[in-house]
Amino acid sequence: MQSYLDFEKPVADLEAKIVELKSLAQTDQAVSIDEEVNRLSARADEALTEIYRRLTPWQKTQVARHPQRPHFSDYVSALITEWQPLAGDRKFGEDAALQAGFGRFNGQPVAIIGQEKGNSTETRLKHNFGMANPEGYRKAVRIMDMADRFNLPVLSFVDTAGAYPGIGAEERGQAEAIARSTEKCLELGVPNLAIIIGEGGSGGAIAIATANRVLMLENSIYSVISPEAGASILFRDAARAQDMATAQKITAQDLLGFGVIDAIIPEPAGGAHRHHGAIMDSSKAVISAFLRDFSGKSRLETREHRREKFLAIGTTL
Repeated sequence: MQSYLDFEKPVADLEAKIVELKSLAQTDQAVSIDEEVNRLSARADEALTEIYRRLTPWQKTQVARHPQRPHFSDYVSALITEWQPLAGDRKFGEDAALQAGFGRFNGQPVAIIGQEKGNSTETRLKHNFGMANPEGYRKAVRIMDMADRFNLPVLSFVDTAGAYPGIGAEERGQAEAIARSTEKCLELGVPNLAIIIGEGGSGGAIAIATANRVLMLENSIYSVISPEAGASILFRDAARAQDMATAQKITAQDLLGFGVIDAIIPEPAGGAHRHHGAIMDSSKAVISAFLRDFSGKSRLETREHRREKFLAIGTTL
């Protein structure tokens, strides 16, 4: 069942009428509904296109958080063969919020890292809503170490509101784990690609997104703090999250202009949650292009490319 956001109400109303007409046709075969259904479908498509053409930063935040948006597990299922996840950081334990392992992309061995939010109450609790503990980031470091040793490219799929801020996570060194993971991204001699597929929140995102190339889906967000938390701090009012989202410049278009990211992956009208197949095709194309572009680079060239990319951020504003 399609889940609608508040600003999608005109589309929801039209599609509800279509469902009603089809239900009527099933009870009375003499009723011809084809023409009316086609007319309503066209109006719904037009309304959806117009709505998504004019999304505000806050509306994009809502789209980025949509529960039906493709998650890490969906990308792995669609793009990766011979997927072999690894568990544990060899120091404390396993963290289900951050998934990591090895597989093949178009037959090429790669390392894969990403946050998994889950798509049901049970899986969301299991994966802690994609908010990783320190052992998750230490597991990421472990996987990146192995990838570097065996010359395997690293693909990161970022989708988190931020690292888990619980007391236990802080006691086990959350900040240090994030810093170590960010450091490991920077020192890799193999190419790494990061794609923001939903939310890219704070250090929890950058810990696996410090990459040679950073891409964002068109309706994803990437920020140092959530709009709600930022509004609570700056405006003393979490209800002003909409104003904060606009002030933060968290959209893919803003961040491309600032040079923080390298490119935007377009989403069809209606968002990635309505078009899983199209998003997988687009993601496959950009990953293939990335691997081609970096296939001939030496380890030193790869490190220097990443270093220069991040040193250049903010120098041309």
